Amino acid sequence: MRYFLYARKSTDDEDRQILSIEAQLVELRQYATREKVHVVKELIEAKTAKKPGRPIFNDMLLQIERGAADGILAWHPDRLARNSVDGGKIIYSVDRGVIKSLLFPTYHFDDNAQGKFMLSIAFGQSKYYIDALSENIKRGIRLKLSKGIWPQWAPIGYLNDPKTRGIIKDEGKAPFIAKSFALYSTGRYTLAEIRDKINSAGMRGRKDRPLSASQYQHILQNPLYYGVFRYNGESYEGTHEPIITKKLFDTCQDVMARRGKPKKAIRHFALRGLMRCGECGRMITAELQKGHTYYRCTKRFTNCTQKYTREEELATQIQSILQKVSLCDDWTTKILKKLENDKARDIQSSRPQQQNLHDKITDIDRKINRLIDVYLEGSIALEEYQRKKETYINEKKDLQEILKDFAAGGDNWFERAKDFVTDLNRVSYALREGNLESQREYLKKIGSNFILKERRLNFSSEGTFRHYLSNAPYQTWRRGRDLNPRSTCADSSFQD
Repeated sequence: MRYFLYARKSTDDEDRQILSIEAQLVELRQYATREKVHVVKELIEAKTAKKPGRPIFNDMLLQIERGAADGILAWHPDRLARNSVDGGKIIYSVDRGVIKSLLFPTYHFDDNAQGKFMLSIAFGQSKYYIDALSENIKRGIRLKLSKGIWPQWAPIGYLNDPKTRGIIKDEGKAPFIAKSFALYSTGRYTLAEIRDKINSAGMRGRKDRPLSASQYQHILQNPLYYGVFRYNGESYEGTHEPIITKKLFDTCQDVMARRGKPKKAIRHFALRGLMRCGECGRMITAELQKGHTYYRCTKRFTNCTQKYTREEELATQIQSILQKVSLCDDWTTKILKKLENDKARDIQSSRPQQQNLHDKITDIDRKINRLIDVYLEGSIALEEYQRKKETYINEKKDLQEILKDFAAGGDNWFERAKDFVTDLNRVSYALREGNLESQREYLKKIGSNFILKERRLNFSSEGTFRHYLSNAPYQTWRRGRDLNPRSTCADSSFQD
C-alpha cells in the first residue's frame, strides 16, 4: 500500500507538549523503515486542528479520493483531527473504502467495527481535550480578571511574573515609557520625534527591534500604564504597579485629541508664539534678516504701527526680569528646609480630608458591586454596564491618586513647590549659560499674557510663581520684594 506521511503541529498552547514536526518526522520515518511502509509523499502542516479548514489536510483527503495513495501514516490520531468534522471525514472515508489503512506509531487501528468505534473515541477524546482546555483557560482568565491581574502577554514596560502569574515593571524599559508620556504631554513633540528620541536613548521592543511611531501611539493610548486595563470591552482595576499617573495619561489624551494634520516644518525661533502685540492684539512672529532675528506684529487685517524688535534686545529684557526671581544656592537650601517643616505639619492637618477620600473610594466600590448585581439580573444591557463600570473605575483611580498626593504631603503642593524653588535656583544657571529657550520656559512660570509694545516686553504676574504663593498653606514668605537681593544672599525677606 501507498501512504501519505502527515505531520502537524500548531503554535497553540495545547500543542506545547506535542512533539515538534522534526521529531514527528524522525519517529514516522523510523516506523516506515521498520514496518516497510511505502511513503509516496511527506505532508507537513503548521496549523491548529481545533476547527475545519486545514488546506494541506483537505488536499490530502482529495488526493486519496483520486487514488494517489491508499492510507495515512501519522504520529497519533489527534494529529489528523481535533474537531468532529475532520474526524467524521476520516471515519466516513474508511467506511467507504477510500482510506484503506491508517497507521500510527503510538496507536493501533483495525479496519473493522470495533476499530472504527475506538478511532471515533480517540477523535472524541482529542476534541474533549481541546474543549476542556479552552474552558480551563477561560476560567483562569476570569479568575485573573477578578483579581485585577492582566491575563495576557505583558505589554512593553512590563514583564510576566512566573511566580504570581501577573505582570511586574520592567526596570529597564519602564523609565522609557514614563519619559514618552512626559515628553508627549508637553505638546511640543510629535510621535515621530518621540520615537527618534526614545529609541536613540536605547528603547527596544521584542526581538530587540526599535519601536515605530504607531507603537508609541498605542503605548500613549493604553490605560494599563496608569493601572486600569480593558479586556473584551470591560474595564478592570489592575493590581500591578503603575508606571505613570492618570493625570499624566489624561493630559496626553488631550494633546492627542488636539493634534490635527502634520504641519509643514518651519524655522525655529526661541520666542515665537510667546507674545502678542500690545497695540492690536495680533501674535508676534519672527523672521531672519541679515543674520539677525527680528520679532514683529503679524499686522494681519490691521494698520498696526509697531516696529521690529531685535532678539538681542528682548533677550536683555528677559534676563533682567529673571534676575529678579532667581535664587542663589544658600537661599534655595533655606527655603527647601522650611518646606520640609511645613510639609510635616500639613500632613497632620489633612487627616480628615484623607478619611473623606477613603469613604468616597469605599462608596465607589459599593456602586461597582451593585452595578454587577444589576447586570447579572439582566436589568441593564452589556454596553451600559461596561460604560458605567469604566466611569466608576476611572473615578476611583482619580481619588486614589489624590489620596496618594495627600499622603505625600498636602495634595502634593509641597513637592511641586520644591520643584519650583529648584527651578528658580536653576534660573541663575540658565542666565549664565545664555540659553534663551530655557529662559523662555522659566519666564512662562513667573508670568502670563506676554505683550510686546514699543519694543518693551510686559506681562501679567499670574504665572506659576504667583499660583504657589497665593495657595501656600502657610504665610511665612513676604511678598512684594525681590527674592534675590543684589548685594547678598542673606536671609532678609525669609522668616524661619
